[in-house]
Amino acid sequence: MANVITVPQTEEGTRLLRWFLRRYPSMPQREFYKLCRGGQIRVNSARVRGMEILRAGDAVRVPPTINAYATPRAKKTESGDAFSLGDLEALRRCIIHNDEDIVVFNKPAGLAVQGGSGIRKSVDKMAAAMFPYDKISLVHRLDRETSGVLVVAKNQRAAQVLADAFQNKTAHKEYLALLNGDVSPSHGTIDNYMIKGQVFDTPTRLNNGTGQRPQRAITDYRVLSRAGGCVSWVLFSPKTGRTHQLRLHSAFSLNAPIVGDDLYSAGRHLDSMLTSVMATNNLYLFAHKITFRHPRTGQLITLRADVPEFMRPVLKFLEFQIP
Repeated sequence: MANVITVPQTEEGTRLLRWFLRRYPSMPQREFYKLCRGGQIRVNSARVRGMEILRAGDAVRVPPTINAYATPRAKKTESGDAFSLGDLEALRRCIIHNDEDIVVFNKPAGLAVQGGSGIRKSVDKMAAAMFPYDKISLVHRLDRETSGVLVVAKNQRAAQVLADAFQNKTAHKEYLALLNGDVSPSHGTIDNYMIKGQVFDTPTRLNNGTGQRPQRAITDYRVLSRAGGCVSWVLFSPKTGRTHQLRLHSAFSLNAPIVGDDLYSAGRHLDSMLTSVMATNNLYLFAHKITFRHPRTGQLITLRADVPEFMRPVLKFLEFQIP
């Protein structure tokens, strides 16, 4: 019996052929066109030729004969990465925007962005499996522990345009973080230098014989709310993209490490009023919003991600609002 699938909002604008090949990557294109000619594949009960553009809400008839072409239950790469079909579907549910040029995820905390030795699952490898007929490229990064908006290019042109936007600081990112401390002053700009997990006031402070110089790191911040004189709800707007920049600026420049950051907390304990409602040990740093020009249209777009579930009870307890 044929299956009817409703096209979600995240797949609006996708051509019918590409839509099928994403779900059934081992299906020969000649088989796809044969099924179209025979009326086995239909959209909204109408016959199709295969190059139609799908819209959200369209009903696609999928004949049962192509189930054998579905994505294998697990995918393994030469580096030993492995992820299941369930992992792919979980990541697919994290898509907040998808078109011919880019796909944008609300990345879960704990999922690596880039694959490598010892990393079983990563966004780049899983996105490549999810979109096998696109050229997946990372154009910026999030720490493994950080959740939120992550933009991925789907072709070489989009990758180049977006990489330039992030390099030239024309893309604007905003993060929300819960900090373990009463941050003062309530707003400002942090402008210093960092390298390998260390922060310096000037670029000449590092003298380890390697000749390396710390790189400038700039972050605008604004305290949105406070509670009990012990925690601060902060909006960060990084102007540079150094490794662990917001974590280091929080811990060493604001003297208030991000809640859940074991690496830079220096043994600083969270106030007891929060430990009772903390359900996880996740990092309370969230890539909330990103604004950039679309690589094809040039139109300025802003995308936001929903706050992760593990943050919600604490924010509700503290009566902190999402801007």
